[in-house]
Amino acid sequence: MAASATTFAIGATLTRADIPVLCADLAELVRGRVGGVVVCDVAHVVHPGVVTVEALARLRLTARRHGWRLAVAGAGPDLLELVRLLGLTDVLFEVGRQSEQREEACGVEEVVDGRDPPG
Repeated sequence: MAASATTFAIGATLTRADIPVLCADLAELVRGRVGGVVVCDVAHVVHPGVVTVEALARLRLTARRHGWRLAVAGAGPDLLELVRLLGLTDVLFEVGRQSEQREEACGVEEVVDGRDPPG
């Protein structure tokens, strides 16, 4: 049996006060349904900021609490870059694809300082 999927859209503008309402709306949408994937459509977000990223993180937690996964769709370059800068790409976006430039999935890279003594 295929996993269930449903779509949940975020509007053009978002404030921190909107986050609890979005989470409650998502919980109402999935409550009592067999788990699957919530496709969170962010294509209409005009000026993504930290509040947008916070909303996505909280929506992801809400979905997980109800046995669902959250997949983000329609993210523009500004949102993608902001999520990358905050180090949350693997948390908020599907990790099923191979890590960029063969980095470790956790995003940790060892940096060697040429001034350090060997050993």
